[in-house]
Amino acid sequence: MADLNNPKVQKILNSKAFAHLATIGAKGEPNSSVMWFLWDEEYIKFTHTTERQKYQNIKRDPRVAITITDPDDPYTYAEFRGVVDKVEEDPTGAFYNTLAEKYGSSSRYRGDPRVVLCVKVDRILGYV
Repeated sequence: MADLNNPKVQKILNSKAFAHLATIGAKGEPNSSVMWFLWDEEYIKFTHTTERQKYQNIKRDPRVAITITDPDDPYTYAEFRGVVDKVEEDPTGAFYNTLAEKYGSSSRYRGDPRVVLCVKVDRILGYV
């Protein structure tokens, strides 16, 4: 098992790679989505609208799995397992705009109700 201080894990967490965020559906089925993310040295953070299924899944069961591939070596990846430890309101979409800038997107906040999902990592698996 890798740890957060592993240089390969840090490279992945500080990259512009896309994360695959998996949640647990109401009937136990997996739900996975490609997401922008930001690592702040404590949490892996995502922005999400409160109107979609993934947010409902997290409200019901905060356990998640996140897979991120090294953008320079697709055979190197890390899977982060943990829980959504806190949900922060984002009424102005500021965090959405921060992520859009990180990923070089011209997209900006469109007025939908948004939150910041803060994932506390409990375990790291993968090929790092």
